[in-house]
This record gives sequence, structure tokens and C-alpha cells, in this order.
Amino acid sequence: MGKAIENTKREFATIRSGRATTSLLDTVRVDAYGQQVPLNQVGSVSAPEPRLLTIQPWDKGLIGEIEKALQQSDLGLNPSNDGLLIRIPMPPLTEERRKELVKVVRKLAEEGRIGVRHARTDALAKVKKVEHVSDDEKHHEDKEIQKLHDDAIKEIEDLVVAKEAEIMEV
Repeated sequence: MGKAIENTKREFATIRSGRATTSLLDTVRVDAYGQQVPLNQVGSVSAPEPRLLTIQPWDKGLIGEIEKALQQSDLGLNPSNDGLLIRIPMPPLTEERRKELVKVVRKLAEEGRIGVRHARTDALAKVKKVEHVSDDEKHHEDKEIQKLHDDAIKEIEDLVVAKEAEIMEV
């Protein structure tokens, strides 16, 4: 359940809210050296200003591939390069784009909830298989697992509310 919550937090970090964060580019993969590699493995990503990201490639020959990967990503970013550095200005979000991002957040939250439910199902199955334990103990463990499940679902809901507020903030 903890892994599902951590994964949901990581996914939420990659969703653009309006401020420039380096985690926004974590999902971008660049075609470098004959394979797809994460952007942070071909250059250093930084956010020098609230509405600007910069990428300093370690290999200057990859600057075109990095720019192409950024344009093909579904982040809606328009990078520009000066031969040494790629600058990505963060345009303000439109109301329509904000609503789309809220839908994406809700979808990711549902995936997190599904992960928590799978963890609960696995734990309940393991409790049922335990031998030499009274039915009362098993029932008590089932209640504990359900309590952990409910707490995890509530934590994901809290994350959703916070991320939605961050996205809708103008």
C-alpha cells in the first residue's frame, strides 16, 4: 500500500501545475546512443526561475534529440536552444488545460487506489492461508488490514485534493 501511495506521489509530481519543477520532465525519454534513456541521464535539468526550466546536455551532440523528445512529449512545452543550453519557458495554463490536468490527476489517483486494493487483497489472502491461528485472530487481522486500506485511500484522496487545488490556482 505504501508503494502505491509513493507511486501516486511520483506521478503527481510529473503533472504540470504552473510552476516550473524539474520533476515535470521525469517522464521524458530521449533517443540517445541507440536506446531510450531518461532525460536526466543525458543532461542536467534545473529550474532557475519560477517559469523556466533549463537543460544542459552533457553531450552537445544530443541537443537536437533532447529538443525533439521534449516537443513529442505530451507536456505541451516549446523548447528553444542556443547550441549549448535548452530553455523551456512555462506558459501559463489555460482554464481548459487545467481541467484536462485535473482529469489526469483523478485517473492517476484511481490507479493508486487500485494498487492499494490489490495490496489489501493479497494481504487478506495471506491471512486466510495462515495455519495454527484461531478464527478470531484472523478476523482481527482482517480488520487491521481494512483499516490500513482505508487510511491509504484517504491519503490518496488528500493528495488529489491538494494537487487539484495547485492546478486550479491561477
